[in-house]
Amino acid sequence: MNSFYSYTISELEDLFINLGYKKFNASQVYDWVYKKLELDFSNMSNISKDLRTYLESNLSLDLPKIIVKEESSDSTIKYLFEFEDLSKVEGVLMHHPYGTSFCISSQVGCNMGCSFCASGLKKKTRNLEASEMVSMIMKAMLDANERISHIVIMGTGEPLDNYDNVIKFMKIINAPKGLEIGIRHITLSTCGLVPKIFDLAEENLGINLAISLHAPTNELRSTLMPINKAYKIEEIIEAVKYYFDKTGRRITFEYLLLEGINDSRLYADKLADLIKNLNAYVNLIPYNHVDEFSYKTSKNSNEFYDELKKRGINVTLRHKMGDDIDAACGQLRSKVK
Repeated sequence: MNSFYSYTISELEDLFINLGYKKFNASQVYDWVYKKLELDFSNMSNISKDLRTYLESNLSLDLPKIIVKEESSDSTIKYLFEFEDLSKVEGVLMHHPYGTSFCISSQVGCNMGCSFCASGLKKKTRNLEASEMVSMIMKAMLDANERISHIVIMGTGEPLDNYDNVIKFMKIINAPKGLEIGIRHITLSTCGLVPKIFDLAEENLGINLAISLHAPTNELRSTLMPINKAYKIEEIIEAVKYYFDKTGRRITFEYLLLEGINDSRLYADKLADLIKNLNAYVNLIPYNHVDEFSYKTSKNSNEFYDELKKRGINVTLRHKMGDDIDAACGQLRSKVK
């Protein structure tokens, strides 16, 4: 049985028309599921009985199971979801003054092998389907009893390594008759798959693009992130320039501050030199402890921040959220406790 969450609104319209139903029936069903959060087709009172019977027999509204749920002292909630094939992935619900965001995974495991990230400790076993990503959002909203306003595709996996499913997922959650999560409220973070950044620019969706940079030189970045051996920093810069030219969306560079590794004034200056002519800003991220790694949280965060500011770089220093439940940046790993 196909998952209802795999259908864009236009695909559902085409399905219904081909079956002899009305095009507007798709909007009605989308409204029931995504606006009213109704998960029983038989309760959709303005839909014909015949269509309801078809839906019950052919489309599934099943959601993943919540295997583990942990709540942080700052109200962050980490979920471990399990799908039908027993694959498990994590997602994180975070509360901000501007709304509720959900950090979503795009793959089961990750092959990027970044030396500081717990997500790569388990190699990729498969991509997540677009429907599975949508279903995680639905499950989290129903569990927390609140709407999600922002999506960050920054959980386990490299989103651009699961390109087609991630693109479809974003289109489904952005649909005005569905979850209606604004396109400018969707952020995709990539470690730098350059060809796919160009492809993403051509989609012209206008989502926020974040680059996991973490070092301003190829020599250092290659020791931290194996992907840099395939796509050098200069190639990434050209790709993000193209993305900005096509979409007009400012680029975010994520920079994880590691004690004694990449947090010196020298590296701050090199970073400023690298991006000074780009419409971009830097998101400095405090390192979050992972047992298997020897990295330490930088004591120079404020000095690094000040140096970038002095050089005229737009920069923020991320506030830690959920680190007491291993839900912070770099800590997700689908671990069952």
